[in-house]
Amino acid sequence: MELRQLAVFVTVAEEMSITKAARRHHVVQSAVSATLRTLERQLGVELVARTTHKVELTEAGQVFLPEARRVLAAADEAQHVIQQLRGGLRGTLRLGTMQSDSLIGVSVPGLISRFIAAHPDMSVDVRYGGSVEHAEALRRSRLDLAYVALPPAEARGLTLRTVHAETMGLVVPDGHHLAGRERVELAELADEPFVDSEPAWGIRVAIDRAFIKAEATRTVRYEMTDIRGLVDFVRHGLGVAIGPPAMARPGLTFVPIGEHAPRIVISLATTDRELSTPIREFLQLADSHSGSRSTPA
Repeated sequence: MELRQLAVFVTVAEEMSITKAARRHHVVQSAVSATLRTLERQLGVELVARTTHKVELTEAGQVFLPEARRVLAAADEAQHVIQQLRGGLRGTLRLGTMQSDSLIGVSVPGLISRFIAAHPDMSVDVRYGGSVEHAEALRRSRLDLAYVALPPAEARGLTLRTVHAETMGLVVPDGHHLAGRERVELAELADEPFVDSEPAWGIRVAIDRAFIKAEATRTVRYEMTDIRGLVDFVRHGLGVAIGPPAMARPGLTFVPIGEHAPRIVISLATTDRELSTPIREFLQLADSHSGSRSTPA
């Protein structure tokens, strides 16, 4: 049994696709299938049930998967230990983050700079995206860590380390009929056009859940892929938004929300599997600058 065989099996299990696994390993599909067959023959069991339209793990495959991951993690960790003895960590850390550091409450470029200064032979691959996408990428081992804004119920299989949390409010352009209010309720906003982030963003998840809890409705007229665009649309009177106080920039007014005010909780997420030395080193650095605390989801 070879590490390469285990890596191919784990990738197939994560992707549930021979084709996608082949792409990740930069080989043809027949090579992935042949590697699986060889591994199954060596173990004497079928790990993957293949049909015309889908790939599923057998009972033996489900039992074998965590053990295969554990062996691969141990092999990676052994390599990192030797690297440290030879002068330092080497490799690439894959970090998912958000569009705005103001939501995270810490400078991500600053953390990366300090991490690379401590480990000059490491590189950091930064990927921007929504929290739901980052969570799935972590589960599929496409990311090592990610900043997300998800409630524990949406973060199955992940460990969440809270780094920042605050209550959100209504953001309206100066002169809006709600701008002078001391507070508003979600039920009062049914007729207001909203500018919001995409559904995969954690901040959107928190807002949607707050409206459901309040049994209130709203209309999202514009969906933005970045905070700057969202702010500009609100500033020009194209709608209202819900966000943290920092979103109330010149030309905008922040109005507190009463009952069921949505709360954004930013976490640095990892999988609940064994963590490699580079991941632990980055977490230690992030903890020292945020006072984060760990919560298995």
